[in-house]
Amino acid sequence: MNRYLVKATAVGALGGLLFGFDTAVIAGTTQQLTEIFHLTPATLGVTVFIGLVGTVIGAMGSGVLGQRFGGREALRLMAVLYTISAIGSAFAWNWDVLLVARFIGGLGIGGSSVLGPVYIAELAPAKWRGRMVGLFQVNVVVGILLAYLSNFLITLMHLGAAQWRWEFGVAFLPSLFFLILLYGIPRSSRWLVTTNQTDEALEVLRLMGSPDSEAELQEIIDSVHLERGVAQESLFQWKYRLPIFLAISIGMFNQLSGINAILYYSNYIFASAGFSESSAALQTVGVGLVNLLATFLGMSLIDKWGRVTLLIVGAAGMAAALAGTAAIFYLNAHQGLLIWMLVAFIIFFAISQGSVIWVYLAEVFPSRVRSKGQSLGSSSHWIMNAVIAGVFPTIAAKSQGLPFAFFAAMMLVQLVVVLVVYPETKAISLEQIQSKLGVS
Repeated sequence: MNRYLVKATAVGALGGLLFGFDTAVIAGTTQQLTEIFHLTPATLGVTVFIGLVGTVIGAMGSGVLGQRFGGREALRLMAVLYTISAIGSAFAWNWDVLLVARFIGGLGIGGSSVLGPVYIAELAPAKWRGRMVGLFQVNVVVGILLAYLSNFLITLMHLGAAQWRWEFGVAFLPSLFFLILLYGIPRSSRWLVTTNQTDEALEVLRLMGSPDSEAELQEIIDSVHLERGVAQESLFQWKYRLPIFLAISIGMFNQLSGINAILYYSNYIFASAGFSESSAALQTVGVGLVNLLATFLGMSLIDKWGRVTLLIVGAAGMAAALAGTAAIFYLNAHQGLLIWMLVAFIIFFAISQGSVIWVYLAEVFPSRVRSKGQSLGSSSHWIMNAVIAGVFPTIAAKSQGLPFAFFAAMMLVQLVVVLVVYPETKAISLEQIQSKLGVS
């Protein structure tokens, strides 16, 4: 571990912080946006949904962008998109402009979600790779917490009708900082090999502290040649039916828990339960802090308890917490328990779905179709995210308890599916997992 490696990893992971910040900052603006732009529950849903449309497109298109221009250059583009989105959202003079700015930000979020972890993984030595890539996910959660904290502090400034502009606009500073830092890190050695720039790739490996840079360079060259030989293999074959089901279902269940509906509309949810604006913002900060701490707990448990065990425990816990939340709204009583129900939900989500999904997606596909399989699971996750975020305000306006009852029911379905179908992948080599799934 040396300062060049630490710097490159930290800068790559900073994209995760912006990812989390831009994803969650909308939570503090929903009430003002509704009043200023005269939004209905449906058009409020569109305001959140449009950013996620950009996210889906950004995630699906960034892989090609990264392969052609390299992860570092592609991340620079994402930083520019973040910066444009922050400025455009802050100075939006009508709803249409705000939608365009949020769509541009979504492109940056989706691109970062793919490019950041890949850039880190391609630079990091094998023995540090898991923890370094995990730093990206930690930064996403840190970004969510910082967005909530920023919203709360801006609320205390009593800026009136301009408050929402400041909440969006503050993202300009970290976006610009990210862009500047990206000019001080190297291109990844693996991408350099794919473009036949082996001399520079060797220099990067030495810079990153490789103990035997020439041998590692040869391994990368061999790996790239092998992947080129199987690049044309189709993912959608009968023999891959179980991994495909696992990827799609874990991506869908991740969002059918209601996690991002709660993160995006947390202030709205607390306001619906009778909390004041500043109180709702403070409650949301508490939720973000618990999310961060529980994420660390989940990362420490995933290799001890196993993926399936965490998913089972999490599904049961989330179902109970969501059912309790639904009961509070249906009965219109015990509103003081709402924060505790949502905290319990966040804890069970972070130690299960939040920790498992990206690891599981990387494990269940053989190497020859792994990137395609991960893209499929990621697309399932983001598309379901967009659908739920888009319809949540409309359904909640008709029945505040109904969305949470639906999410609770989905977690019970997930519990059954995981028990019956999902294989455990803890402490098993990738080759043994393929044999277990019948795709070796």
